[in-house]
Amino acid sequence: MAKDYYETLGVSRTADQKQIRQAYRRLARKLHPDVNPGDKSAEARFKEVNAAYEVLSDSGKRKKYDRYGDRWEYADQFEAAQRQARGRARGRPGGREEFTFEFSDVDSPLGQGLGSIFDLFRGGGRRARPQPRATEAPVEITLEEAYNGTARVFELTSQERCPTCGGSGEVAGVACHVCQGQGVVMKPHRIEAQVPAGVRDGGRVHIRSGEMGDIYLKVSVRPHGRFERRGDDLYTEVTVPLTVAVLGGEARVKTLKGEVALTIPRLTQNGKTFRLGGLGMPSANSTGKKGNLFARAKVVLPEKLSAKEEKLFEELKALGA
Repeated sequence: MAKDYYETLGVSRTADQKQIRQAYRRLARKLHPDVNPGDKSAEARFKEVNAAYEVLSDSGKRKKYDRYGDRWEYADQFEAAQRQARGRARGRPGGREEFTFEFSDVDSPLGQGLGSIFDLFRGGGRRARPQPRATEAPVEITLEEAYNGTARVFELTSQERCPTCGGSGEVAGVACHVCQGQGVVMKPHRIEAQVPAGVRDGGRVHIRSGEMGDIYLKVSVRPHGRFERRGDDLYTEVTVPLTVAVLGGEARVKTLKGEVALTIPRLTQNGKTFRLGGLGMPSANSTGKKGNLFARAKVVLPEKLSAKEEKLFEELKALGA
């Protein structure tokens, strides 16, 4: 069941932005991984709190969430379909004509209990029309594949009437040797599917396969050792030597496209986060749009000191630095 973002932050639906911000900061301090090292439960809650704040702190996203709940990301698609239906229904006899709008985009709200097709009626909102059960196939991909898009080839089977006995299960009064008297045979189908860039963990990709009908790929994105994904944004750490943190300089940040140079200001504190615009994940819903990469400074102390270096640190200590 989808989490209620207001419940996650512990605020009411009428909470203003100040109350939402205060609730987020209180929970973030309590649940931050640095405060709870190794606590997977706290880490999971921290991610939930960040996801909730990302939506409720943005007035536009919050408005959509209040209306559509956990499907808020598809608000534009819902509303476009409703406008289309209202426009086409004008002037028709009786004022009630049925239209369909199919969600076949990546991460669409298929499988959430309403099926893939919605009936739209003028003045009547929308209601779910029961659909034949579609085939669902799990697909696991890497974060790099989610970034670039990828392809998968797999096999599915379907039951078909036995061509030898025509489905009767018998030939000349004896059990059919092809279907063993069952009347049906299993037919393999080779499916080649494109997984678009930007797909999220748990997202669904709709494929029209002809003979097999509708197929939905349920995508699982493997956790990455360097990057954490939150929506279309990525979070990582950048190693900063002590001297660079104190005096300023440059550090190299690894991205999914390669390394980039990051300017480190003087006196950068451990844990300071830098935003690298447009270096996050592609958006599955907006062509050409990408999230951000947030790099958290990890200041690294030297493992060994020469006699001269130790003397310099002693002098700094004497100065009260």
